Amino acid sequence: MTYDSSPSQKLSVFSARYRWQFIATMTVHIMTLTHGIAVGWLSPSLRLLGSDESPLGDPLTITQASWVGSLIGLGSLTGNIIFGLLLDRLGRKVCMYFLAIPNMIYWILIYSAQDVTYLYAGRFLAGMSGGGCYVVLPIFIAEIADNSVRGALSSMAMMYVSIGMMVGFTLASYLSYYLMPCIIVALPVVFMLAVIGLSETPQYLLRRGRDDQAEKSFYFYKNLTPPTSSDKEASQHDAAKIEFDTFRLQVLSGGVSESISWRDFINVPTLKIFGLIFVLIICNQLSGSFAIFNYTSHIFAELGNNLDPNTSTIVVGAAQLVGIFSAVALVDRLGRRVLLLTSMGGMGLGELSIALLKCFASEEFLNQNGWLPLVIMCLVGCIASLGVIALIFIIIIELLPAKIRSIGTSLSMATFSGFIFVSLKIYPTMIYDQGLAATMFMSAGMCLFGFIVLGLFLPETKGKLMTH
Repeated sequence: MTYDSSPSQKLSVFSARYRWQFIATMTVHIMTLTHGIAVGWLSPSLRLLGSDESPLGDPLTITQASWVGSLIGLGSLTGNIIFGLLLDRLGRKVCMYFLAIPNMIYWILIYSAQDVTYLYAGRFLAGMSGGGCYVVLPIFIAEIADNSVRGALSSMAMMYVSIGMMVGFTLASYLSYYLMPCIIVALPVVFMLAVIGLSETPQYLLRRGRDDQAEKSFYFYKNLTPPTSSDKEASQHDAAKIEFDTFRLQVLSGGVSESISWRDFINVPTLKIFGLIFVLIICNQLSGSFAIFNYTSHIFAELGNNLDPNTSTIVVGAAQLVGIFSAVALVDRLGRRVLLLTSMGGMGLGELSIALLKCFASEEFLNQNGWLPLVIMCLVGCIASLGVIALIFIIIIELLPAKIRSIGTSLSMATFSGFIFVSLKIYPTMIYDQGLAATMFMSAGMCLFGFIVLGLFLPETKGKLMTH
């Protein structure tokens, strides 16, 4: 594993050097925010669609509602695969344009829905857009970002998803069914217009042999002044030119311009990397980092929380945002391992607390201390967001070799989407059939498994060159 040997620069993420990296990250995450809004729209809208006042006429059945909820996972899996295959063929920027189209159609279908099939198609397309986001955007950001800010910029993805989910939940709760799509459909249009001003990544351009364009892109994202000397020999000694030439040699030495074969995947170092990624994914999902926050209302009801379920859900969502903001601030200072293992250990202890509370706390105790479940869930949400939720994308991308990064990320995200679908299916079944305590004990056990395995074998990837 190769790391940046240049002296570390103690610069803020807002410094001139990182200006366009930061602006580009904010720009592309308009699409991540929009996907989060689409996810957050579901919970309040299902209550309306399942009632006698349903905009579709007939209320949704339980089976129909479950398909409306889960089809976004199948769409995400499809998007992972499709955009993973297109990423190296069309480029990062062209793929970003295509991300907006399914999401735009989703909001149009929501507005014009005549029956539940419109919702099925829309949720599947929303999933495709989100699945593509999880493949295209992390690679784009990782390839334009300096090593010293890559962790902070990459971990913003889940921050925008969480903000979007809270916005979607709030808007769907208080706006009319037909007004919300009319407002949100503008966001993918704004995204497509904003992306026009961004350059393709230097790494992709070098892979395609377009060195002059790669050099211009490099100067753009590093906010460097291109060499202006008409004397060719003098320009070779320009600091910006030297930095680009060093970068170009690093990229090409990583084998990115060579054709990919099965041997690039079937070798001991790469199989070890995929093994670590698989452990990271199953621990991320089966620890309940995503599923339990989709069933917070039921958990609160089981533990005797007396607050309004919608209010409690928003409070837990705010706690998750605190954790993600902390991850963005700390990831390039403390490294990935420290935050991930701290998060996994703390989440396991929180889930163990919920299980013990359910097993041993009397009904009288729970009634007298109705605030306690909310506090524990907020702590679990905050600590989970600090590493388990926020860092999965950046760790996967930094682990993978540059030559197979696009395909490897696509495969990893497809596996991730598959486990999201599995976890969303098994968690409600476990909670209702086996009970909340058994479900939380299982989740805490997965946190312990991940803490041990990843603690022993996961390398620190902070500072790793993205050209290798």
